[in-house]
Amino acid sequence: MNHNPSRRDFVIRVASISAVAGSSLLLAGCDDDDAVFAYGVASGDPLADRVILWTHAKYDGSEDAVALNWEVATDSAFANVVRSGLISATTASGFTAKVDASGLSANTEYFYRFSNGQRLSPTGRTRTLPTGSVAEVKLAVFSCANYPAGFFNAYAEAAKSDAQFAIHLGDYIYEYGMFEPDGSPAYASENAVALDRISAPATELLSLADYRMRHAQYKSDPDSQALHARMPMIAVWDDHEIANDTYKDGAENHDAATEGSFAARKAAALQAYHEWMPIRTGTDQASIYRSFDFGDLLSLHMLDTRLIGRDQQITFTDLLNPAATATATLSSSTRQLLGTEQLTWLQGRLATSSATWQVLGQQVLMARMEFPLSVLTALNPDNTSPDALAAGEAAVTAYLTAKQKQALGLPLDATTEAPLLDTTLNPKLGYNLDAWDGYPAARETLLMTAYQLNKKLVSLAGDTHNAWHADLTLAGYANPALAGVKVGEEFATTSVSSPGFEDYLAALPTAQVKAIFEGVVDDLNWMDASRRGFLKMTITPAEAKGEWVFVSTIASRTYTVDAPSVDESRSYPV
Repeated sequence: MNHNPSRRDFVIRVASISAVAGSSLLLAGCDDDDAVFAYGVASGDPLADRVILWTHAKYDGSEDAVALNWEVATDSAFANVVRSGLISATTASGFTAKVDASGLSANTEYFYRFSNGQRLSPTGRTRTLPTGSVAEVKLAVFSCANYPAGFFNAYAEAAKSDAQFAIHLGDYIYEYGMFEPDGSPAYASENAVALDRISAPATELLSLADYRMRHAQYKSDPDSQALHARMPMIAVWDDHEIANDTYKDGAENHDAATEGSFAARKAAALQAYHEWMPIRTGTDQASIYRSFDFGDLLSLHMLDTRLIGRDQQITFTDLLNPAATATATLSSSTRQLLGTEQLTWLQGRLATSSATWQVLGQQVLMARMEFPLSVLTALNPDNTSPDALAAGEAAVTAYLTAKQKQALGLPLDATTEAPLLDTTLNPKLGYNLDAWDGYPAARETLLMTAYQLNKKLVSLAGDTHNAWHADLTLAGYANPALAGVKVGEEFATTSVSSPGFEDYLAALPTAQVKAIFEGVVDDLNWMDASRRGFLKMTITPAEAKGEWVFVSTIASRTYTVDAPSVDESRSYPV
């Protein structure tokens, strides 16, 4: 269909004049040229006086630019429009459109929408950040939403909650295709056909068109649209927005020989991310670390632990090889996760912030999730034979028995028990070297900064697909007297739909997995090994409180919320 740009622009100008005059009336009549708002609306990156507004608009069967009017009002009927303007959705941005709506009042709820001729977008609700003295902030924290794995019931439930802001810690999309080379279902896609949630495109994402299509599919989900329309989102990417186990120069799930330049793939992925997410885009799309101040209550520092500064991951195979140099690399003082530029920025923000709470919104577990080598080598998820499981259970039992006897002051068997607790003979390593455990010196530098500045630190994390609450403690590398000193607490959200330990360690009962982690890991206070949902954080001057909200299923849109146990609400008092 051919469109008449002059006539369409005239219609938009008239609609704009009407909006500026405070009227919510649109031109009468229906026109085939009206754009379709297929992916809803979203808002994000709120500040005290502005917020990003987002939508997608496209004429059916046409590549013509779509001129849009946007409005912000204090009421859902748009009787009191306080800001409005014009913007275009063009082929250059994949027909997405973003505007930084400024001139707003602090700590205020607003309604917004877009229009084109007769067609109105859905109405979204957003809010600005508070200033001055703030009594309470409520955050809904998400990670790891996998479309083919199941329904986004966590989004649906959060949209009905009293949360004011959404925090997304990455893996907003997944890059995998539907099938492995042998024809078997790819990661988390076993039920995709039955659930009618087949990935689009069906192949792994490589090009800009691929990433755009996948983002569009995720934005087509009604629960995703409901969440975005309900509250502003502050988001950062993790690896699956690009490729599994990404680092600054490559990724585990990228083969340059068959998939081309990683730099080109990353550039395509980041462009699509900035197009489809309600994020404030600067001149450098690769730089997304930024801060948000909620008055005197909290400063939220959103970090990039994935792309901008991360050195390549070390594998357990390397560490367990006595001839390898991986152990020295792991403990190197120059090994980076944030990168020097981002770290310097964060240290400056921590030093200058006067807020009660310093909150890190970042992708991977920061707490020390350390297992003794005797347990790590015995619990091998790649070998779940009865003999292997028995050996793993025996290793855990032996270690926990020795640990309990030591705590009770009982004598240890010098041959079988004492060596298990001697870290020179049985060193402790993080079970997940893709997390901060794979970058121990970088973690110590950050935690020492908070310790020296006497800041109250909270880490929000995702990535693992399970829920965690742990202490953040110093390792004491520079000063052994500080080993074990608590600097803060970590609240880590489970996934929206990606499978967790119930899938990875399916041969072990989830209650046993929970008991192993809580018993072996010194800094871990609590974890959940099997359920999907989100984390609700309520922050006041007196405490940072985390409540894990678990949905009963992701295999159906009909779900219930699991009744919380006393363990599923954790408080970190001032």
